[in-house]
Amino acid sequence: MNNLYVTCLTILSFCLFSACGNHLNTTNTNNQLQPNEVNTKKLSIVEKLKENSHLPVKERIALYHKLKANHFDSYDFGNETELTLYGYSFLNENNLIDALAIFELITVEFPNSANSFDSLGEAYLLAKDSTKAIQNYEKSLLMNPENFHAEDVIQSIKYPSVKPLTTQEKFSKIYSKEYYIADLDQLGQKLLAIHPYPFKFISKEQFWKNIETKKSLITEHTTYAEFAWHCNAIIASLGCSHTTSSTMQNAYHEFGIVPLEKTFPLQVRLIDGKLFVVNPMNNTNKIKIKDEISSINGIETPKLISDIFQHISAQANSETFRRQKFNTSFALMIPYTLGLPKTFEVQLKGSNESIMLKKPVNFASEWYDQAAINCPNNLCFDIVDKNTAILTISTFNYYDWNNEHLVFNAFIDKSIQELHNKKIKNLIIDVRYNGGGSQYPSIYLLQHLVDKAFIYYSKSEFEGKTETFYGEGVFQPNLNRFKGKVYFLIDGNGTSTTGHFMSLVKSLNLGTIIGEELGSNQFCTAGQTLCRLKHTKLVVSIANNVHISSATNLPDDIGIRPDFYVTQNIDEYLNSVDAIKEFTLKLIRK
Repeated sequence: MNNLYVTCLTILSFCLFSACGNHLNTTNTNNQLQPNEVNTKKLSIVEKLKENSHLPVKERIALYHKLKANHFDSYDFGNETELTLYGYSFLNENNLIDALAIFELITVEFPNSANSFDSLGEAYLLAKDSTKAIQNYEKSLLMNPENFHAEDVIQSIKYPSVKPLTTQEKFSKIYSKEYYIADLDQLGQKLLAIHPYPFKFISKEQFWKNIETKKSLITEHTTYAEFAWHCNAIIASLGCSHTTSSTMQNAYHEFGIVPLEKTFPLQVRLIDGKLFVVNPMNNTNKIKIKDEISSINGIETPKLISDIFQHISAQANSETFRRQKFNTSFALMIPYTLGLPKTFEVQLKGSNESIMLKKPVNFASEWYDQAAINCPNNLCFDIVDKNTAILTISTFNYYDWNNEHLVFNAFIDKSIQELHNKKIKNLIIDVRYNGGGSQYPSIYLLQHLVDKAFIYYSKSEFEGKTETFYGEGVFQPNLNRFKGKVYFLIDGNGTSTTGHFMSLVKSLNLGTIIGEELGSNQFCTAGQTLCRLKHTKLVVSIANNVHISSATNLPDDIGIRPDFYVTQNIDEYLNSVDAIKEFTLKLIRK
């Protein structure tokens, strides 16, 4: 197992934990009236070590212990994640001496952490010390039996001749009926044991009924791919966009292992409940752009779409989020709902004849929605005219642990100041395609829009326990806030922290909201725990914490609704017309 996977595992685990909120080490609230937040947190011990990078690693560790003994209250010695990332910075540079020393330190400082021994095992493996690698991986596995990464590495060291399944082999592998049924039971038990609110959008009775229904569909010929599709429906039934089959590694992701020859060979787009061809691929002799598909392999389009939607994890009843995911992964999902056929036949609207499609030569999926590429750097500020500017926030993924939230803060400060300098009266804030991130930038942006104090979070829980998170205190308006008219652009892609942000925009009446229903709201589950089913080895990411914004007056079974519902029609999509932005500009200029 290479270090890239583990690095990603470490970083992703933290980011997923923080998707709706970062844990705060102090109970202090933020009551500032200044442009920048008051920092009540302890100093970073890692930053102190970095300041002394000229010292040999043994001397840096000695400094660590000296500061811990003499200045314990000044520095944060409880941030395992920060230390781990520090260790991986050396590992990625192939500096094994420093990496081993830091990871050894972490195991001493956090002796009950399974991840610390996993990281140390990784370092020893790269150092070609398989004996110590196994020792540390086994310690990690003993602490956390769910650590399938450690399990796999141990097996690979002990049995090097046993090769893991290829994606093609995994896709078509047939397990016993008993194994499938046992894994379905395990899936249900894991979901209910880990998820903080498993029955918020489904009853306990219906949940287990769904599992029994999937069991009845299992036969002696069921493949792993078909089983994974059944699992997706069960997972999606919770109504949680943060609980999914894992996308961490392609080999474990059922959509990502579909062989090219089984993918759907047309680029299509779902608009207003209709399925349009937007690229015929290698079927140009029979199919044209903008043709509407009425059925595929004899199944009418509405039924096909409905089935696919039931397999997409989305918050509550968010159809807009499901539609967005459908449009970016349809070529990999359509085969599943059709039973993974060898060929595809489509019938076009207005025709009674079926058209046999050619075998695909390239993947047809739009992995990235082309309409989303309007701000390649995630943060953009554009002057439209003397009265209007657009602030594009494509992500809130700016965290405090790596000080990237300060980059966001500086961008906001500069943009707001330019608004003041040019006396711009109208500000468009575009949060379309924003899948969330940290609460730090969300709060900071809100402080530049509100005219009164507000509370960001009303409640936070982690693994069933009430926790204190940054955002639960009182926040004051920024002295340099924008006082003109504000317009917010939203779509179904907006999830997680974006739901919190827009819920407060809605609740506090901060401006006019335009677009389609947001893919989330004030209620957000986050922080995935990774589990792997015993027999099939299917990996599931399960939300383990919850954060609720203070906008508790809003319904939590739907996304944030716009004041003006606007979406792209097929002609606007094909001609790259941004219908939502154009509508907003016309509204401003009335």
